[in-house]
Amino acid sequence: MRHRRTLAFVCMCAALVSRAGAQEQHSHHGASEALGSVHFPVACETGVQATFTRAVALLHSFGYEEARKSFAKVGEQDPSCGMAAWGIAMTYYHPIWAPPTAAELAAGAAAADRASAVGARTDREKRYVTAIGAFYRDFGGVDHRTRALAYKEAMEDLARRYPDDHEASAFYALALLGTAAPGDAAFAAQKQAADILNGLLMKEPQHPGAIHYLIHAYDYPSLAAMALPAARTYAKIAPSSPHALHMPSHIFTRLGLWPESIESNLASADAARRLVARTYPGAASFDALHALDYLEYAYLQTGNEPKARQVREDAATARKFDDPNFAVGYALAAIPARFALEHRRWDEAATLEAPDASLPWQNFPYARAITQFARALGSARGGEPKRAYAPLANLEEIHTTLVKSPVPGPYDWAGQVDSMRLAAAAWVAYSEGHRSEAVDLARTAADLEDRVGKHPVSPGGVLPARELLADLLREMGQADEALQQYEASLSVAPNRFNGLYGAAQSAEASGDSRKATQYYAMLAENCSSSDRTEVKRARDFLERHK
Repeated sequence: MRHRRTLAFVCMCAALVSRAGAQEQHSHHGASEALGSVHFPVACETGVQATFTRAVALLHSFGYEEARKSFAKVGEQDPSCGMAAWGIAMTYYHPIWAPPTAAELAAGAAAADRASAVGARTDREKRYVTAIGAFYRDFGGVDHRTRALAYKEAMEDLARRYPDDHEASAFYALALLGTAAPGDAAFAAQKQAADILNGLLMKEPQHPGAIHYLIHAYDYPSLAAMALPAARTYAKIAPSSPHALHMPSHIFTRLGLWPESIESNLASADAARRLVARTYPGAASFDALHALDYLEYAYLQTGNEPKARQVREDAATARKFDDPNFAVGYALAAIPARFALEHRRWDEAATLEAPDASLPWQNFPYARAITQFARALGSARGGEPKRAYAPLANLEEIHTTLVKSPVPGPYDWAGQVDSMRLAAAAWVAYSEGHRSEAVDLARTAADLEDRVGKHPVSPGGVLPARELLADLLREMGQADEALQQYEASLSVAPNRFNGLYGAAQSAEASGDSRKATQYYAMLAENCSSSDRTEVKRARDFLERHK
C-alpha cells in the first residue's frame, strides 16, 4: 500500500507542478500571499476563521512567529476562542528542530493552560487542547521525550477518532517524526509517517504540512529519491513561506542536485530577508542563515569559490537576529568551517575563531564543537599536531557535557560530536606517525557518523567522517581501499566535490581508468564553470583519455 501511494503521489505531483498557483489558496493574507491549502474549521466566531486558517498554514511551514501573531489576533477578535491559545502553544513546540528553551516552555505552557481555561466548543477541539497540554504538563519535572510521546499518543487518538480531519493526520505524522528512535536504521517511524502523509496528499495535494513533513520523513540517503516529487512541488504551493522555499533543498542535497539546491536557497534567503526587513528592521533572519548554510554547501560542491566566499562574508556580518535559535548558531559556525576545510586550507581552519555574535551559545554546544573540529583537523593536516591538542580537549569536554546533559529530541548530538573528535584525533595520530591507530580512529568515527546520521539543521557533515577515512587511506598509499571508502561515502553524500575527486584520484592510482574517467567526468560536469585546480586536472585526464 505504501509503495502504491508513493507512486500515485509521484504522478499527481507531475500534474500539480504545472497548475500550482492556479487554484484557490485557502490560506490568504492579502491577494498575493500563497501558503498552500488548509482546511481547519473551528467553532469560533465566523469572522476569525480566515485568520485562524492562515495561522495553521504558517504553522505547517514552520513560520512559528508569524503564526503566533495570527493566532494572537484570533484571540483578540474572539476572546472566547480557546483554539487561538492552542495555536499559540503549538508555535512554541518544534518537534523536529530543537527542544523549547526554558522561556519557550514557560510561554507554551501558559498558552496551553489558557486554552484549557477558555475551553473548546467541540469534542474534536477539546482533544487538540488536551494533546498540546500533554506536552507541556509538568515540564519542570518530566523529561522532554516523555512529554513528546504523550503528545504523540494524544494526536494518534485524535487522528483515529476523526479520520476525516486531515489536520489531525498531518500533526500526528509530524509527532511521529519528532519521536522517532535515534539511529533506527529501519526508519520505522519515518515510514509510518510517510504512509499517512502520502495518503493525505492524495486527498489534499496542496496541503503544506503534508508535503513538508513528507520531505522530512524521506530526508535520509536510502529514502530521499521518493521525496523528489514533493521537493519540486512544495515551493510552488507555498511560495510565500521562506521555509517552504528552502525545504526542497534537503532532498536536492541528499541527491547531489546542486543547481536546484542553489536556486532553492537563493529564493529562500531572499524571501527571509524581505520578511525580516518588515518585522525586525536591522536584524538578520534565522531562516536566511539556515538557507545560507545549505547554499554554502552547494556552492562548494560545484567548485564555485567566489560565490562560496561571498556567502561566508555575508553570514559573518550577522550580529542581531530575529530569532537567536539553534539554526543561527549552527550556520554561523558551520559556514566558515566548511569554506576552509572543503578548500583544504588547513592554516585557515587551524586559526578559526568562534563566531562573533551574541547568542546563547551554552544552548548550542554542538555548534561550538564545529569550530573546535576545524581547528583540530586544520592543525593536524597542516603538520602541527600539538596545536590540535587544545581543540581536541575542547571537543572531549563538549562531548562529555552532551552525554551528561543530552539535548532532548530524536537526534544524538553527543554521537555526532564524538565522531568529529575521533576523526580529528585520527589525523593527529597520523601526523605523529601512528598509522595503525589513525586508521582505527578514522574507521570508528565513520561508523559512528553512519549510525548517527545528520540533523535536519545541517546539509551534511562539515567534512564527512568516511570521506576523511578515505583521504587518510589515500594519503597512506592504499588506493584500492581508499576508493572503496570514497564510494561508500558518495553513496550517502552523492556528488560531493572532494569525494568525487578523491575517488577519481584513487581509481587512477590503482589503475582503474574506467572508474577514474567516471568520477572525473562527474566532477567536471558538476563544476563546469569552476577553475579550481582539481577540476582542471579532471579535464586534462578526460582529454587524454578520449
